[in-house]
Amino acid sequence: MYLVTDTALCGPRGVPAVVRAAVAGGVTAVQVRDKTASDRELLALVRAVQEVLRGTGVPLLVNDAVDVALIAGADGVHLGQSDLPAADVRRLVGPEVLLGLSVSSAQEVLAVPAGVVDHLGAGPVRATPTKTDAAAPLGADGVRAVLAAAAGTPCVAIGGITEADVAGLRGAGVAGVCVVSAVCAAPDPRAAAARLRGAWDAAGEGAR
Repeated sequence: MYLVTDTALCGPRGVPAVVRAAVAGGVTAVQVRDKTASDRELLALVRAVQEVLRGTGVPLLVNDAVDVALIAGADGVHLGQSDLPAADVRRLVGPEVLLGLSVSSAQEVLAVPAGVVDHLGAGPVRATPTKTDAAAPLGADGVRAVLAAAAGTPCVAIGGITEADVAGLRGAGVAGVCVVSAVCAAPDPRAAAARLRGAWDAAGEGAR
């Protein structure tokens, strides 16, 4: 269960409070994303979320901003297709920092040198208002094509995912599901995260 934060959707509650509630509900990884924040604002936000996650064992990744991730000592960084090349970022951050990369096709997966990234974000599964410049929705067939090309590199699905999608995505072989609005915009982020986590766990039990 992977949460990507959205400052606007979190509203007056604030990102740290929503993250705290989501982790209590079962989220196991958090990515801080705020495209409108200045570098200093993003650094402050990352550090505030770090305080919330301290002692939980939940890793914190930073979207796009490699410099902010390194300064904050974050657990990882997540890149998009228009960001710095993943191989160059790996050389900069070293082997211990988690490195994720967004992909929307098998071709993009195959363009990544072997062993560079720790996981791939496959999406969008369907259209989502939280990322207006996203690629065309993959749908179930597109997700399966990305998984096949990934050849064992863990993939998390992202993009308009709801509780109803979780079982099918886990059955397809994704390593996790990544959500934004399903938790950040929820009246009760903890309950929303718990429902998603419950659906994920139940899908795993059903496959045994």
